[in-house]
Amino acid sequence: MELLVDRPRTGITSQVYKKIEEISPDVWKSVFPETLESYEFFKSLDESGFEQFSFRYLLVYDGESVVGAASFFLMHYPLETTVQGPLRSVMFGIKRLFPGLFDLKAVIAGLPMDQGRLGIKSDDPQAVIREIIACLERCAAENKANILAFKDFGAEYTELLRPLLETGFCKVQNLPSTAMDLNFGSFEDYMKTLSKASRDGLKRKLKKLSAGTQFDLEITHRLTPQALDEVYALYLQTEAHGDTQFETVPKLFFERVAVNMPEETYFFLWRKEGKMVAFAYCLAADGHFLDFYLGFDYAIAFDYHLYFVRFRDLMHWCIQNKMKKYEMGATGYEAKRRLGFKMVPIFIYAKCRTAWLNPAFKVLCRTVQPENFHQVFKEMKKGEEPCPKKV
Repeated sequence: MELLVDRPRTGITSQVYKKIEEISPDVWKSVFPETLESYEFFKSLDESGFEQFSFRYLLVYDGESVVGAASFFLMHYPLETTVQGPLRSVMFGIKRLFPGLFDLKAVIAGLPMDQGRLGIKSDDPQAVIREIIACLERCAAENKANILAFKDFGAEYTELLRPLLETGFCKVQNLPSTAMDLNFGSFEDYMKTLSKASRDGLKRKLKKLSAGTQFDLEITHRLTPQALDEVYALYLQTEAHGDTQFETVPKLFFERVAVNMPEETYFFLWRKEGKMVAFAYCLAADGHFLDFYLGFDYAIAFDYHLYFVRFRDLMHWCIQNKMKKYEMGATGYEAKRRLGFKMVPIFIYAKCRTAWLNPAFKVLCRTVQPENFHQVFKEMKKGEEPCPKKV
């Protein structure tokens, strides 16, 4: 479908689209960064029936030329999702008495499930970013949203997003992502890069498995209806075990992403005696491997070290297929750091649109930011390895 320009454009302007298909793929790809979260990925989100989010897409024009692109979404943001420890329990207790107290209507640039990115193709990037901010301000006003935010932007966006700090936004660090550069000729070469304690621990777990139960691994680009049901049951089981839940992915997403991204989508399925006990949904292209969603049968997950079985097999696949970067996302830091992943800082920029409440909102944001509750931040600041924890 070609992009329809519905009015003459002069100077820097912007327009919002409710579906990515309202924009030509060539137009979007001409300005948005080349990532695994591509035009086709956004199309999959649109087709999946998310109840939590309403996705939108924004283009910035300089005259008739497209010079900027951004994805964003509307949601009721539950503030307690960023909190851990005793305060989280207190907030849930208050919510039982006042159900909507910590649910804030928000307009958020970026993605619910991964890092935020902006596309800018201009000699004046600051003019483009200011137009993106202005456009999101208008969307927030039209939708009566209390909060405007830019979610999970990496350090490479620090200078570009500086205008946010000049217009009332506060900047807080969110739970970091994790990534590993892959330059190993074999799994044995990878093992040599680990500390002795980590290497011995991983060998011990894998040796125990090699002498006992074996798992059958299937790798496929698309799930059968039965496999989809099994995958989704494991996904929900793992979702229920998580400390923080921001998004819940509809079952339809796993179907639509396989249709729209048939070459990039990989499902890794582990079975024990015919029963699916673990899965990984991943995207891979151009040497980049993105380990997106996982699921375990928690009746056996710990006894059989399914987390490490899964990692071992994914790492073997990455090495065999000459992947250069393995990205694994947030949480589970103790295990990931022992396996050699590095922390990738990401930041949230947010503001309350009611001017007289914004100072108090900034204090609240700094109070509930994850570094006040998550042990990994204290360890990162001290430069120490986290204490081992059962995974």
